[in-house]
Amino acid sequence: MSERQKRIGFAGCPPEEVLAPRRNEELVDLDNLVEGAEARSELLLPRTTCRIIRRILDNALALDLDEVVIDEGYGKCDAARGLVEVLEGLLDIPIVRTQNENREGMGTPVCDSDLPVRRKMELILEGLVRPETPKVRREPRPRAAIWGVPAADLAIYDLLPDGAQILGWARCLEHRTPADWALEMYVPEGVPTVFFAQTFCPKNVVAQHLARQHGGLHVDVDGTLSQPVRAKIEAFLRFRGAHE
Repeated sequence: MSERQKRIGFAGCPPEEVLAPRRNEELVDLDNLVEGAEARSELLLPRTTCRIIRRILDNALALDLDEVVIDEGYGKCDAARGLVEVLEGLLDIPIVRTQNENREGMGTPVCDSDLPVRRKMELILEGLVRPETPKVRREPRPRAAIWGVPAADLAIYDLLPDGAQILGWARCLEHRTPADWALEMYVPEGVPTVFFAQTFCPKNVVAQHLARQHGGLHVDVDGTLSQPVRAKIEAFLRFRGAHE
């Protein structure tokens, strides 16, 4: 009789040499939305905790996991390192700490493609579980860009024109170099850019700075995209000529 397939949750972008031997098991990206997961983090974490860290904890507690692998290195955040301590205190399963310092990138074909932006982000996130090389066409003249981390509410990406470039840590995620600060700070000149981070995420510091530096728009979202933020993004892109 074959052994039961293990269910392994992971957070951030662990090194490929850590994920690869686990790909025959059921891998679950704890950063992503899991329908029906109880919001127990509301009682376990400070109110000033970003939505993604809350989601990781909620998913880890809701799913019947055999193991959790988490990147607690420079490529994730201080909150993720603190969350490891919380998980170890709540879960009676192995919590594997990793640090992804990879500098041998895999390229950014999806970030630079002509696809709808939501589909780009879905492909990037799906690629962590099932690494494939998607057949995409490069967008030579992106009319807009969005900088930042993957949003908790993917609806934000529907506001951008097809082919808008993905920048920031999300770009590092596709490249598999989450600790590459130079790549994360890359912003093309002259492209209308929305600088995004989750509410309470420290990346808002540099997001606001880069928005001032490049004449972009800085927004933060706590969970669901609000109508005021939606309207702000739509107005910025319209006035900057991003939509034909």
